[in-house]
Amino acid sequence: MGERGEVFATKLTRNDRTYFFNVKENIYGDLFLNIVESRPTDTEGRFLRQSVIVYQEDLGEFIKEFQKSLDFIRQHGTRREPQAPRARREERTEG
Repeated sequence: MGERGEVFATKLTRNDRTYFFNVKENIYGDLFLNIVESRPTDTEGRFLRQSVIVYQEDLGEFIKEFQKSLDFIRQHGTRREPQAPRARREERTEG
């Protein structure tokens, strides 16, 4: 087992975001995928990290649904007039 249970890791950096794709092993030897997005915040040296875990038994269905989303983007992903940005979850306030 690797450091922190990692058995494989790769990353993709685009603009100010970095995506980590980590295959990890739990204490029972089961593998799972941990996808992490990291981006800088307004505070110097601080990063916002968000993570999704996909368990080995769910990978087939996850990939199938992910592929449907990619296919939709490819078919409908033409540039349109920019819309006002939606507020990020952490910026929303309850009214």
